[in-house]
Amino acid sequence: MREYRTNDREIPALTGRPWWAANEVLAFVLELAALACLSWWGFHSGGGHPARQLLLAFAIPALAIALWALFAAPRARIRLPLAGVLAVKAVVLGGGAFGLYRVGHPAAAVALAVVMVANTGLAETFRHKPAPGKHHPRPRADEAAELDG
Repeated sequence: MREYRTNDREIPALTGRPWWAANEVLAFVLELAALACLSWWGFHSGGGHPARQLLLAFAIPALAIALWALFAAPRARIRLPLAGVLAVKAVVLGGGAFGLYRVGHPAAAVALAVVMVANTGLAETFRHKPAPGKHHPRPRADEAAELDG
């Protein structure tokens, strides 16, 4: 991942990329919302037994956090290809929307899922574009010769 540097008074990587920054903040909020929905669903699925409700309210989001940390986080321990990362994100974020549906809020679940898909799509689009004024580095002379030759 390319690092963009600015002067000391500005936040690195955000200058000239306000839409990217806003989308990244929204992604974080959606991840937290997914965990909250998973917890709510777990509590709701406990069948009225307080110990089971608490266990599921903590265990389901903990499993989602572990899955995310292993495979989908920026510093994930196991690097997957983009399709694998997107699959993990679909399971965790989609699980949050599904949990919201299961607790009785289908319209909110659909709205959340639509925002999650749009956010993830934009995040991947922004991730592969350089910041304004930044260009991909030119190939070295030996690389250029290999391309020509």
